[in-house]
Amino acid sequence: MFNMNKLTGAALGASLFMGVWGAPAIANDMSSAESYQALIQAAVDNPLRDDKDRERDAGRKPAKIIEFMGIKPGMTVMEMLAGSGYYAEILSHVVGETGKVIALNNKSYMAFTKDAIVTRLEQPGRMENVDLKIAEINEMDLKKDNLDAVFLVLSYHDFYFVDEESGWPKVDVKRTLGQIHGALKQGGTLAVIDHAAAAGSPRETGSTLHRIDPAIVRTELEAAGFELVATSDVLANPQDDLSKPMYDKSVRGKTHRFVYRFVKK
Repeated sequence: MFNMNKLTGAALGASLFMGVWGAPAIANDMSSAESYQALIQAAVDNPLRDDKDRERDAGRKPAKIIEFMGIKPGMTVMEMLAGSGYYAEILSHVVGETGKVIALNNKSYMAFTKDAIVTRLEQPGRMENVDLKIAEINEMDLKKDNLDAVFLVLSYHDFYFVDEESGWPKVDVKRTLGQIHGALKQGGTLAVIDHAAAAGSPRETGSTLHRIDPAIVRTELEAAGFELVATSDVLANPQDDLSKPMYDKSVRGKTHRFVYRFVKK
């Protein structure tokens, strides 16, 4: 387990810096919903983002999600199981120069995404306030009371995925949720988005269909000391066939996803 802090070259020119990190006038004036929305949209519109990520935006609606979760400049946010860093990159420009993002991957996620996040981190000006942390889920070694928010996007179901041969050991879910709870500040946000499984589906559905019953998530997180304070149907799709794995061509990118905002009690 180790941390990998990106090393980058010189900062971008002043004009690009303004466009990518959000104009100071916007960052300093969070008194209106319009200013807040403009700050988030500027992060989504960052010209350095990959075209593939932009193509995903229509289905993921990151601006609406980040606003719903209440992420603000100056926060310290972790994207857990960040993969290639889709959310970590956008979050980095929302929290800005005074904030910080931790992108946490285990070795399996790094292998699956072929170190794509490292490429992002190496590009000057792109993710200047993001640290990459590589650790297995059971042993994340997180600082206590350090995080304002944790994003767990399309990956809670992976807590029930097991593939010892490929380096994915069984996750101790209770321990993992305890680590997240301990790392969050009091009142901190846990953002959970995942592919919905049919009501009553067993936990093992996380390994077979890569989906999970939302009721399981709520029950486990409430038992771990979190309170569900808001839900959103912004990513709902009633037409999704919940019996199909999320990677099936007929539903890929169009699954019915639940959006939960929990806070640490």
